[in-house]
Amino acid sequence: MNPIDKIHHISAIVGDPQENLHFYRNVLGLRLVKQTVNFDDEHTYHLYYSNQSVDNGTIITFFPWNNAHKGRVGSGQVGTIAFRIPKGTAAYWKEHLAKHQVSVKESELFNQLTLELQDSHDLSLALVEGEESADSPDILGFHGAVLLSADPDATSQTLVQDLGLETGKSTEENYTFYTHGVQRHQIILPKIAMKFGRWGVGTVHHIAWSVPTYESQAQWQDYLYTHQYGVTEIKDRNYFKAIYFQEHGSIIFEIATEVPGFTIDESFENLGKQLMLPPQFEARRDQIIAHLPKLDV
Repeated sequence: MNPIDKIHHISAIVGDPQENLHFYRNVLGLRLVKQTVNFDDEHTYHLYYSNQSVDNGTIITFFPWNNAHKGRVGSGQVGTIAFRIPKGTAAYWKEHLAKHQVSVKESELFNQLTLELQDSHDLSLALVEGEESADSPDILGFHGAVLLSADPDATSQTLVQDLGLETGKSTEENYTFYTHGVQRHQIILPKIAMKFGRWGVGTVHHIAWSVPTYESQAQWQDYLYTHQYGVTEIKDRNYFKAIYFQEHGSIIFEIATEVPGFTIDESFENLGKQLMLPPQFEARRDQIIAHLPKLDV
């Protein structure tokens, strides 16, 4: 069984879906690749964004809870989602975000120049330059994430001993880890636990790790079960299959397959242009749409 080589997706809770679409498509320049519903709550959108090429390891998803309460960021959550931008584009992004009246703070959060910001619903984000140059300043995909653990040493053990991440250079405040794949997704883990978080707008629900096949996912399910993790049954999310478990620092981890992918029900050119429902919901399409807020794409 190979170690985890990249992030599959990160899923967060936000507010108004139109505001979410404006920020991630019009401000950050990501591509809306799927508009569907939460398979466990069909009256809530589930919106998926990616880089322009829809590459694996670039997917961020949102559950827009319109008029919901604001969450509290804390232990048991992902604290900051970091995107990777091309080498030499930090100055462009500072100017671009200023034009959109988005405040930016420069820091060394990811052990190098990091642009920290918040989206329209106070979700914590960061932009980090990669080593790769590009013809455009567009976001390349994920750079990594900050994990907020109730037990940082236990989470560290899960990341290294179970998931197989590499240990990087740590600081007095944070542990650092990297996935094995070419993306080298960077995980920052503060050494001190915060107060427990509360789900709501502006918080991250879970982080999903990528595996290539159904067979490798089944192997991970068996491994996690035999290592005393409360892993779920395999859930069909139409575009991938998923298993979930809460690691020992209380963060929800998912292991998701790269197959069958987002073109199973739409062509690449038409991704994200219309509401796609799983087969079990199609008979109630009109009822479901009536309960969803209008989304102008």
